[in-house]
Amino acid sequence: MAPVEDQPEDVLDSSLVDLNTFNQILEMDEPDDHEFSYSIVFGFFDQARETFESMDAALDERNLEELSSLGHFLKGSSATIGLTKVRDGCEHIQRYGKQENLDGSEEPDEDLCLERLAEAIQTVKKDYEEVETVLRKYYAQFDS
Repeated sequence: MAPVEDQPEDVLDSSLVDLNTFNQILEMDEPDDHEFSYSIVFGFFDQARETFESMDAALDERNLEELSSLGHFLKGSSATIGLTKVRDGCEHIQRYGKQENLDGSEEPDEDLCLERLAEAIQTVKKDYEEVETVLRKYYAQFDS
């Protein structure tokens, strides 16, 4: 008898992953084959790591415009697969890069924005690592 697969709801924390969005991706998989969703999720992992490297470089260069753009890019990618905490953190990066406060009001202090950006990037990286761990665990059950 084949082992029973964990459902996403059993493994994934809804504070990290929007289960409705993630389940829509899973619905595109063939029965008994998780290749499509796996490729989307693991492609995102590669993309996120590359984007974090670019964010670190842009932060070193004090390039607010680039940081805003990278935050916007990763926000969209993470939203597509339902990674809510990563998406929300990237929204912060995007706003701080535009020299805005979280409410959208202007923040003219560039140094303050850079300080906030450094903190936001670290938070997003931590949130990303957490969700990567649970998603790898979710997909590991299909490797047997």
